[in-house]
Amino acid sequence: MRCVIIAPPEPTQQWKENLERVAPHINIQIGLNGEHPEEVMFAMVWKQPIGSLVRFKNLKLVFSMGAGVDHVLKDNTIPSHIPICRVIDPQMAFSMSNYILMAILNHQRSMYDFQKAQKQKHWAQFEFNERQLKIGFLGTGHLGMDAALKLKYLGFKVSGFSNSPKKTSFPSYSGDELEEFLSKINVLVCLVPYTPKTHALLNYNLFKKLKEPTYLINVSRGSVQVENDIFKALDEGLLSGVFLDVFEQEPLPKESLLWLHPKVNLTPHIASLTYPKESIQQVLHCYQCIEKNLPIPQQVDRTKMY
Repeated sequence: MRCVIIAPPEPTQQWKENLERVAPHINIQIGLNGEHPEEVMFAMVWKQPIGSLVRFKNLKLVFSMGAGVDHVLKDNTIPSHIPICRVIDPQMAFSMSNYILMAILNHQRSMYDFQKAQKQKHWAQFEFNERQLKIGFLGTGHLGMDAALKLKYLGFKVSGFSNSPKKTSFPSYSGDELEEFLSKINVLVCLVPYTPKTHALLNYNLFKKLKEPTYLINVSRGSVQVENDIFKALDEGLLSGVFLDVFEQEPLPKESLLWLHPKVNLTPHIASLTYPKESIQQVLHCYQCIEKNLPIPQQVDRTKMY
């Protein structure tokens, strides 16, 4: 039996090494040009070229090497009967929640103001107060829910918005209640999956519905945001600041104004990274379920795109 890995070099090497340790009996093909494509039973991919899986005629599983699957679903040459699965890793939730807490706590305690004061050798002891935050999670799936519950435990006011109603220990909105949700927050954390419905969701029209100047944190996908609209919202005071981990174009071009904007903090898409050791176990488990004709965990609903 063979598998194929189609991904950038660094994750390819990490996943290859972990698969060799866990399942040395599986032959691993790297990239598109290996021999015996008919022997490939499952593929692990990240931003694979469209049409690259066509040559693997006996493929039974496509596994996204991350929580996002929009890069896989762009490829309409993947037959509809082949399951597509994705990583659901507790370590990813741990990392994502820590990232969100870091961004929120730095904002809440005015850490960036104190850093500026430090550079000026200015003792700003009584100049910046703790901010009273009302944190709204746009997207309360596995990752969003973990971060929201941790912030609630710390004593923050938390609310959430999702496509469908959810029973939560904090106020939760759905459906046509987006405007009501936006009216009650001054921090917006975006964790929605990328779908046609969420494309350019973070735009000027949405920002105008915010009732208070709001701090935006986007850790979902760059295609969810409209960066020119973010600048406009910052200039007009609709947004008080932003913390971005994802961008319309990645790597972020050097000429982007985001790099040096005084109200922007950014990181290079590192909020939550995939850990190959755990993820490989999930790939093998999904494949075993297919072989035994059992329900497949982590299978993506192609209609919902998550």
